Amino acid sequence: MSQMFTGNALWHLIMQSDVVSKGVLLVLLVLSIISWSLFFYKWMMLRKKKNELKEAIAQLTTVQTFDDLRAIGFRLNTTIGGISINRNLIFLKSLLETAKLQGRIGLTGDERELLREHAYQIVDDTVIQEESNLPFLSATAAVSPLLGLFGTVWGLVHAFVSISQKQSADIATVAPGIAEALITTLAGLMVAIPALVMFVYLNTMIKDIEQKAMNLADRFILIAHRLMHQ
Repeated sequence: MSQMFTGNALWHLIMQSDVVSKGVLLVLLVLSIISWSLFFYKWMMLRKKKNELKEAIAQLTTVQTFDDLRAIGFRLNTTIGGISINRNLIFLKSLLETAKLQGRIGLTGDERELLREHAYQIVDDTVIQEESNLPFLSATAAVSPLLGLFGTVWGLVHAFVSISQKQSADIATVAPGIAEALITTLAGLMVAIPALVMFVYLNTMIKDIEQKAMNLADRFILIAHRLMHQ
């Protein structure tokens, strides 16, 4: 086993494979590269957005007036938390302007519910956006073992064809086909297992971001209601 990985035995087996087996291995290699690249990109972005949401939640604790709320939105306007605050402020402003035109002060129960639904819709939009690339990892985790299985079957077919052509079933005849089968099986698992782990890990991070985004939305709604009754 050590000779296989420290020497050129594994590479030699790959180079001896036919076009179909090499094609399967190439597809698996491309899937692996894309999966790892996507994982590291999403991991860095999700960590960044998690910290931005924590910062926005912390700053909301200091709000005493609507001017304070607008100032926080302005300072954090390039972050996920600031964007959420600004979108909610714009919607709240439109509700208050409508109430003013109707000669009312504050919001009705239905308008408060609209504000809550708008805030939660922003959370849903955020989650949908963050989940947009994850199906690739899920598909890679599902497809890679099947590609490996295809290579396995193809290698075994190769082995039986060699037996029929050479009228012999010795190890020298069947070894190349069996080697192709085992290499593609191994490659499929080596791509699928990390892809599945990446998918689950990123999903967990997105759930954490969703929870923090919900906390931010709830705090905004509570602050808005409190300030309107001052």
